[in-house]
Amino acid sequence: MSAGPVEAGHRRACPDLTGSLARDARALAAFSAEVDALLDALPARPDRDPGQQRTAGEALDARRRACHAFLRLHAEPVYDELTGGMRERPRLSELVFAAAEAFPGLVPGRERMAAEREFAQADKDGLEIDQGFFFHAMLGSERVGHHLLESMLHPTPRALALLEEWRRTGAMAFGALHLERLDGAAHLTMTNHRRLNAEDDRLVDDLETAVDLALLDDHVRVGVLRGGEMSHPRHRGRRVFCAGINLVDLHAGRISYVDFLLRRELGHLGKLVRGVRTRDAWPRRTVDKPWVAAVDSFAIGGGMQVLLSVDHVIAAADAYFSLPAAQEGIVPGMANLRLTALAGGRLSRQVILSGRKIWAHEPEARLVCDEVVDPSRVGAAVQEAAARLGGPAVVANRRMINLAEEPAESFRRYAAEFALEQALRLYSPDVITKAGRFGAARGRS
Repeated sequence: MSAGPVEAGHRRACPDLTGSLARDARALAAFSAEVDALLDALPARPDRDPGQQRTAGEALDARRRACHAFLRLHAEPVYDELTGGMRERPRLSELVFAAAEAFPGLVPGRERMAAEREFAQADKDGLEIDQGFFFHAMLGSERVGHHLLESMLHPTPRALALLEEWRRTGAMAFGALHLERLDGAAHLTMTNHRRLNAEDDRLVDDLETAVDLALLDDHVRVGVLRGGEMSHPRHRGRRVFCAGINLVDLHAGRISYVDFLLRRELGHLGKLVRGVRTRDAWPRRTVDKPWVAAVDSFAIGGGMQVLLSVDHVIAAADAYFSLPAAQEGIVPGMANLRLTALAGGRLSRQVILSGRKIWAHEPEARLVCDEVVDPSRVGAAVQEAAARLGGPAVVANRRMINLAEEPAESFRRYAAEFALEQALRLYSPDVITKAGRFGAARGRS
């Protein structure tokens, strides 16, 4: 093995890989232990001087280069070992932490990630970037990637635990949303009243659980997504669809790369498009249903991403849609893929790169929504759309449309690149610089 990161220079000090999984894993573990020892000997990131910060950055970069090289050689056998030859289907967080235990140094373990999460975004070492390289490699393999994507379409353990109660009662309240079954429709109402339905780790978990329940319920034909009435001072008493990612949480370091930014795309948004996988379904193993989204006030960021994943969008005439991710410094999930498919590259560039808002009354809004109605008629329009989409042939045809619009292989390739780009963006200098501006913020406006 090459000399350690201190002696040899961090950019060049990487273990020599031989192509043997066992030998290379041992070499990577030893090299990574040197990096961890170096980091542990330094002050925490906020207390480092410029030289110490440079030393830490070079050591982390050297380890990422080593892990990247290791994964280029061994991604598929690593995944096979973690999944029992693809017999098991761990979720994202289970998979990445299992990798930390089975292949020390490949990705950070639970203890280091828990310690990192205590810091604001600007004060972290960016260990989630290591997770980004891991998922980039896994999704980048055609064999592994499709297995992982299918695994994420399975119901969450939380949904399975709640399924019997949901089927019996037809009503369920979560921390950030309310789920109710009415006339064959599952109504998912987001209820993060004080934060304008801004997205955080909790909302992502609640949304995937609710989507699972709606899809698994034989008495539900159609799903409906809408925002509830707000208690936020600027919008008190008004319905709001979604204000996008909670920027205060993002810059405070409370937004998880795996459990939010990656899970959102492969979890509930993926299930809105492709349905939920279950062994009980026949003749297909996927249960999918049509979805309606009703936009009051605005759908920003992740809220607009929901619109690109459903079958019918109703917008109040005074509503607007936007994807300000470029201004926030991150990638807007699958929106680059889906908005381009729906609206073309030119409008996608205006919205994603330049931050253009699309108002419901503009002609271009018809590329994003299907109906524009008076705000007082949104509820009635939802009922009418749910009735139309409840027909027996709708599911088969929406499945074929989604297959034509977004083939599984295209989605996998995009997801692989997204996994790395988003991790890098999360710790990019411009995002970190913005952190100071949000330190004293109390909520997203």
